[in-house]
Amino acid sequence: YFLGILKAKGSLRPAERQSLFGCWELIYGASQELLPCLEEGRWGQGLEGFCTHLELYTQFAANAERSQATLQEQLKKNKRFRRFVRLQEGRPQFGGLQLQDLLPLPLQRLQQYENLVVALAENTGPNSPDHRQLTRAARLISETAQRVHTIGEKQKNDQHLQRVQALLSGRQAKGLTSGRWFLHQGWLLVVPPAGEPRPRMFFLFSDVLVMAKPRPPLHLLKSGTFACRALYPMAQCQLCRVFGHSGGPCGGLLSLSFPSEKLLLMSTDQEELSHWYQSLTLAISSQN
Repeated sequence: YFLGILKAKGSLRPAERQSLFGCWELIYGASQELLPCLEEGRWGQGLEGFCTHLELYTQFAANAERSQATLQEQLKKNKRFRRFVRLQEGRPQFGGLQLQDLLPLPLQRLQQYENLVVALAENTGPNSPDHRQLTRAARLISETAQRVHTIGEKQKNDQHLQRVQALLSGRQAKGLTSGRWFLHQGWLLVVPPAGEPRPRMFFLFSDVLVMAKPRPPLHLLKSGTFACRALYPMAQCQLCRVFGHSGGPCGGLLSLSFPSEKLLLMSTDQEELSHWYQSLTLAISSQN
């Protein structure tokens, strides 16, 4: 419905088509080889042959970000392609799904394969002629599914880092997110020794907590961004929940102690406070 017709129509150049669909055709071919084996009950033989194609899923996952970017770019600038995609998406076979929803389906199918093969291996006795093939296939498919998951997590993290880097400004913010893992962000009230609590935006990474202050709405160049005010290394943090243990509706207070400073952070949202506590605990444990 998409790739074959696009090849025939020439609505996309070969390089654009490759960026968009990656190794979709090769994955389709591997599935076509597997299908008759499953239908005829030749589980071990079929899955053993299918495992020779597993690297395709890793390649497909690595191209996922580029694929979605290419799709959005072509939908925006290529009128002929946009009209074709909208026409095909309207087919009843897709149940209202758009092309951007269809592109990740091979990776979702890999997860289904893993569930199927692991269940088959666990329920096939050691005396069965399929046992060795199924056990090996379960291990290989599970390993590939884990690699695909890791690639997806890294891509999500990269997107978070790009978004956060765009929000931060100031000398301390330059290159701040490079090589880090994003964990959480949100507003918290900083409670000073005297005076009123001050709202600040916090960005938590695997190794550092960033406190930032919003730029004035009328700032000429950087309205909507945050000025980086302080960096707190999580390896040196001691975390304590001062109050808010009971899960009541009144929020709570967290104490973060560093060698040169102590932070008291408050939230009126109990659920959000618990999320912060869990995320901070995870960051601290990852540094020890």
